Amino acid sequence: MGEEIRLARVARGLSQEDAGRPVGMSRSKVGRIERREPPPASVRDVVMLSAALGLEVSIRAYPVGPPHRDRAHAGLLERFRSRIDTGWRWGTEVPLPNPGDLRAWDALISRPGLRIGVDAETRARDGQELERRFALKERDGGVDHVIMLLSDTRANRSFVRERAASLSARFPIAGSAARRALAEGRDPGGNAVILT
Repeated sequence: MGEEIRLARVARGLSQEDAGRPVGMSRSKVGRIERREPPPASVRDVVMLSAALGLEVSIRAYPVGPPHRDRAHAGLLERFRSRIDTGWRWGTEVPLPNPGDLRAWDALISRPGLRIGVDAETRARDGQELERRFALKERDGGVDHVIMLLSDTRANRSFVRERAASLSARFPIAGSAARRALAEGRDPGGNAVILT
């Protein structure tokens, strides 16, 4: 941004003092922003100076990796792990197998010839987004089955009931049957939503 601000100022034939005057910014502050020197400029200062020079600032956020997971998320995964057979190999934050893909399974459980991707949510909110995310990860994730792991809360039970028709198409195995199979060290036979 500093370089873009400098180029816009120079193109308009303005000094640093002239550029900063309409927004109450000193020449030295304009210079620090242009050179990206400490102390760092606030977003507000950059936006105001840019506007004074006829620039529009646009800020976007792009997903580049897994979000920070809190204790509740870690606890959900650990509860699930404690309820499956100890013969399952267990890994967390397992990257998808495609070079450059920054997505990861929250957990990956496996046995010879069988890999199951697990994504955990403490609070399910956007059903369409969740189903889309699972579909893409299933397609790209190098697994045989996927499990949507949800905290067993009133809100999540309601979420599952309300979306039963669409969820059953992608997750045809009943959660109780999948949980029992995994506890016995068996293949659940397909995708499942498990509340735990």
